[in-house]
Amino acid sequence: MTPASPRRRSIRLKDYDYAQPGAYFITIVTHHREMLFGRVVDGEMALNAYGEIVREEWFRSAEIRAEIELFPDEFVVMPNHIHGIVWIVETGPVGATGRSPLPPHDQPPRGPTPRSLGSFIAGFKSAVTKRINALRNTPGAPVWQRNYYEHIIRTERALDAIRRYIAANPLRWHLDRYNPAATGTDPMARDLWRLLKTAPPPRKKP
Repeated sequence: MTPASPRRRSIRLKDYDYAQPGAYFITIVTHHREMLFGRVVDGEMALNAYGEIVREEWFRSAEIRAEIELFPDEFVVMPNHIHGIVWIVETGPVGATGRSPLPPHDQPPRGPTPRSLGSFIAGFKSAVTKRINALRNTPGAPVWQRNYYEHIIRTERALDAIRRYIAANPLRWHLDRYNPAATGTDPMARDLWRLLKTAPPPRKKP
């Protein structure tokens, strides 16, 4: 008999409704932090073909998901991770999760809640993985870490700080926590995380 698999600890907030309107700061990291999407040259990110796929699929998500809004100045692809701000807007009654119709009423739903942050991330990661694996002929190979990191943006001050952090990410690659050759720690990142931790508590499910 094989031992039971260890239970993974969720990094989502308990009882928080990730389908409610709001802004979310997202970080998604590549599998084993592989430098997959290009390289930083003179403080600017030079995307390779895989990095271009990531950028294309990020903004395509807003075209196929009416509940999502995304903006170019709130997103960056780095060599082994991405940062972005996802806006979930009110769109009326829930109809479907991206391209997938809802199941019949007599069947329990599977996967992330429709029109939620988790639904968006799952669809984005799947689309990128499929295209990259087709391009490099590695069917079934992982591209991303299993989970992702998110912060609920609760104040204008935090939103402005996150926008500045995203814009400056390539310039500060030499201090980036995901850079194995980093020459130090990034005070801009430290100040941002401190600001996010001191924000008001989020709303809970009604």
